[in-house]
Amino acid sequence: MSKQGQIRVGISGWRFDGWRGGFYPDDLPQRRELEFASRHLNSIELNGTFYSTQKPHSFQAWRKETPDDFVFAVKGSQFITHIRKLENVEGGLANFLAQGMLCFGRKLGPILWQLPPQTSFNAERIEAFLKLLPHTHRHAAAYAKQRDEWMAGRCWLEVEEDLPLRHAMECRHKSFATPEYIELLRKYDVALVVADSVKWPVMLDITAEFVYCRLHGSEKLYPDGYTPDAIDAWARRVIAWSRGEEVIDGNRIHPESANRQVSRDVFVYFDDDKKERAPFDAQTMSRRIEELLTS
Repeated sequence: MSKQGQIRVGISGWRFDGWRGGFYPDDLPQRRELEFASRHLNSIELNGTFYSTQKPHSFQAWRKETPDDFVFAVKGSQFITHIRKLENVEGGLANFLAQGMLCFGRKLGPILWQLPPQTSFNAERIEAFLKLLPHTHRHAAAYAKQRDEWMAGRCWLEVEEDLPLRHAMECRHKSFATPEYIELLRKYDVALVVADSVKWPVMLDITAEFVYCRLHGSEKLYPDGYTPDAIDAWARRVIAWSRGEEVIDGNRIHPESANRQVSRDVFVYFDDDKKERAPFDAQTMSRRIEELLTS
């Protein structure tokens, strides 16, 4: 039987008004939403880190509110990706790494670097940024020591256990659909985000030792959330990836030197155009994966 990596299926963020009275019970206090969501899903993308620098006590609280086997993906700062557009970001990256995410320990999953739609592919700029990224907790803590002085009283530089630190990049411009981009991601062991969207390129290339998938869908194609057939198709892809297999029923830019492994961890996050459906689609996919694995 094939070896298999861990499969995590979750949502992007846990706070959305449209989930009240649907995914969240009407009488659930807002302060308990993360606690509730983390008992129904095994991973969530932390979005607050994209908009602003958080504080260590927040990360400590989020860790405490979630089960022991829960994992957070952390969204990279918009200051780095959207304002600085990956250029001259050494200080910003140090601040980002210092804010407290290392408090998560084993609950710290991949860091998502989401590029704006207007950013076109520039090999030199992308490689310069990828070179900066630390790939262990200890390296991240060492880099974080360069944080700005204003963060001195609100940073976390301790390492509980020197674990791998994973990174994924989501591009949103058609110019990234080039073998050169795929080669750079493979060179620096950064996962290409497999993004299901009608707005930017959908590429199924494997570039790292794990897979990061974001299912945005389309309100036009899926007005009521992902259809059972779509859920089934993605679930089968996820299982194949987790077993170290290649998925060939979609667009691959540079498959020749694909990263072959015995197994891979796979992270899947629903961020539907039809936002109300995201947690339900995530739960449906989790159940479908379980059915396929036990059938």
